[in-house]
Amino acid sequence: MQNEILFVILALVTIVSSVVMISAHRPIDSALSFIITLISIAALFALVNATFLFVVQIIIYAGAILSLILFIIMFLNIKDDNLPDEKYKNRWLLATSIIITPFSAILIDLILRSDIAVNGVSDEKFGTIKDVGLTLFSEWVLPFELVSILLLVALIGSVTLSKRKD
Repeated sequence: MQNEILFVILALVTIVSSVVMISAHRPIDSALSFIITLISIAALFALVNATFLFVVQIIIYAGAILSLILFIIMFLNIKDDNLPDEKYKNRWLLATSIIITPFSAILIDLILRSDIAVNGVSDEKFGTIKDVGLTLFSEWVLPFELVSILLLVALIGSVTLSKRKD
């Protein structure tokens, strides 16, 4: 019972901080909300005894990648005057939320019907270094490399787009 309450609290923190991250106007506010999202996801990993995933989430995502994002935001020194006027941002967020809601309901229904909801994590090697490494580099090599290339292109694109013309 205590795990379920803790899960609900962490899930709500994750959802709220994600919504704040998306709806924040200033990039630094989004980055700080992103930190809270990543830490609460790490806590969810710890809740299911996935210690390796918990440590990786904290060290790599909440530590290294977010430090890089914050460094880039501070390096670019974006002023509020330079940010675009987002008149229709709330409408886009509402429309996207309406579109995503049925898919979320289907996903929640599938999770509640699955064995995972009843039995929890039964495999002892779930979340271990060996299990994650074997899965990542045997079944998911191509998506792993594509995501790394996508992140690199996004980083280069954001720096290029934000260069000032003097």
